[in-house]
Amino acid sequence: MAEKEKQKTAKATKEKAAAPQQAPYVSRMRGYYEKEIRPALAKELGITNPMAVPRITKIVLNMGVGEAIQNKKLLEDAVKELAAIAGQKPVINKARKSIATFKVRQGMPIGTSVVLRRDRMYDFLDRLVTVALPRVRDFRGISGKAFDGRGNYSLGIKDFLIFPEIDFNKVETVKGLNVTICTSARNDKDAKALLRMFGMPFNS
Repeated sequence: MAEKEKQKTAKATKEKAAAPQQAPYVSRMRGYYEKEIRPALAKELGITNPMAVPRITKIVLNMGVGEAIQNKKLLEDAVKELAAIAGQKPVINKARKSIATFKVRQGMPIGTSVVLRRDRMYDFLDRLVTVALPRVRDFRGISGKAFDGRGNYSLGIKDFLIFPEIDFNKVETVKGLNVTICTSARNDKDAKALLRMFGMPFNS
């Protein structure tokens, strides 16, 4: 009996080894950065060390839902909608301090956010540049001045319906979305050069 089990295990191991191995998933935009953008950017900025070439480190998506104070369902909807856009489960943000004017108490849920890294980060950027932004009505590009002085760029989207993952027939309230793209660039000039090569449509 034990011998049969050994033979069965050996056969299964052999079949597994003989089976074709699937290549790990690599985002299209990530591959484009490695093969095209990084060498071109290194040449443009005069960088000889490949590891010193600016890259995107993470993308943070944030959706504020102040109305959730009166209607908790709005926050639940926002979490589902942001998850659809990001492809990753977001977290709920709570107020850090009380603001009597807006009837906000410390610890009260007021929004949702998600941090994207690696391939999911590149996939989101790909969809943002090639699909979502071109769907903005009367689109004339995005501001090239929304950098923070440390190589990070923030973009405010007034209507999240530009993302095809959102079914407008199921949306009760149109929400805005803030996108922050964090890079390893040492200054805004290098960061802008990086994002432009990714296809970010700056108008200035």
